[in-house]
Amino acid sequence: MEPTLAQLSAAIDATWVMVSAILVILMQVGFALLEAGSTRMKNAGHVAGKTILTFGICSIAFWALGFGLTFGDGNSFIGLSGFFFDGTQTDSFSAFSASSMPISILFLFQLAFAAVSLAISWGGFAERAKLSIYFLFSVLFTVLIYPVVGHWVWGGGWLARLGMQDFAGSTVVHLQGAIVALVATILLKPRIGKYNRDGSSNLIPGHNQVYSVLGVLFLWIGWFGFNAGSTLGSTSGFFGYVAVTTNLATAAGAVAALAISWIVMGKADIPSMLNGVLAALVAITASCAFVDPWAAVLIGFVSGILTFFTSIWFDRMGIDDPVFAFSVHGVAGIWGTLSTGLFATPELAEKVGVGGAGLFYGGGFHQLGIQALGLIGSMAYVFIVAFLILSILKVTIGLRVTEEEEVVGLDLSEHGGYGYPELLQPERIQPHAAVRSNASHTLS
Repeated sequence: MEPTLAQLSAAIDATWVMVSAILVILMQVGFALLEAGSTRMKNAGHVAGKTILTFGICSIAFWALGFGLTFGDGNSFIGLSGFFFDGTQTDSFSAFSASSMPISILFLFQLAFAAVSLAISWGGFAERAKLSIYFLFSVLFTVLIYPVVGHWVWGGGWLARLGMQDFAGSTVVHLQGAIVALVATILLKPRIGKYNRDGSSNLIPGHNQVYSVLGVLFLWIGWFGFNAGSTLGSTSGFFGYVAVTTNLATAAGAVAALAISWIVMGKADIPSMLNGVLAALVAITASCAFVDPWAAVLIGFVSGILTFFTSIWFDRMGIDDPVFAFSVHGVAGIWGTLSTGLFATPELAEKVGVGGAGLFYGGGFHQLGIQALGLIGSMAYVFIVAFLILSILKVTIGLRVTEEEEVVGLDLSEHGGYGYPELLQPERIQPHAAVRSNASHTLS
């Protein structure tokens, strides 16, 4: 029998969401390059390699418990069904009842989001945390932290019932990871040599700016799966609109951050521009389906400026955040979540079916109040739980490597290898004179 039009439409939508899931998973490549490039050479292999480790741990924990806790039927606080997902079960997930998408694809798509949130949190651990912490905290984050706020907003919880607008996760994904990164940074304390006795800060530059640029480009591309994929379909064409607002905001963030760094510092700072790109992506993630293109440009522009000044302020406050995770994903996540309460149009809110119009479109303070309430509740929960978990780990097994291990670098102390072995073991390389001699002999 030939497939019906409805079956073809469903197949096309499912293919798009599967492709989007792959794009979001490929964002892990972006995180690996960005974090490795933004940290020192002696930690590059460790920083990149733990990306694969933690994605693997997150995948298993999300399959076993995280998916059910986030989207399973339960109460206003947490899901209580759908554990150890078998790939076909649907009766435990009323949150997906309106979708004809195969639930296995929805699982992979949502797993990719959880893994991104976890990847963001590692920014606060960079260059000083024990490898064992990545094993333990990956499980605890995927089971005890991420699913709760995820259920509140996306799984039919109390914020979903209020109509909180967070289309693709400025709060659910990015702010959660950023709060954890902030807690980790506070408990781990600054890296050796970051601050002087008088409190002044020393710049610890990343070892490879090209890696950082490539990482941001991977993230920018992957974000089209993140935001446009959250339409959960392509046949209506709405995914194209979401992609447009996403790209406009990102472009504005890049330009604004580079411009403000040039004005303030007298030089066009590339790391600042990269942070502006990411901050704009984070901010537009909540509002990409709710706002007009002009508002997307404004949201991205403000994000680029916010992340520049807040990263400087946090550094002066003694918070050593090696990849500026809280400025990029936290501050921008807050701004992005509030922005829908300002700029959401009534037509788009109705089209998406979540919440109402923002302040500047005749909605008054109602939607803005819901957005603010969601932020306060989410931030409080994540901060308290993350602080308790990491504090317990700190007094039991310890969070931080020894001073000697930190000075040597985590590549060697945790893995027994080095990301750049030629630079570490020059005695294994022929001296230049010998190389030239051999080359001459070969040519003769």
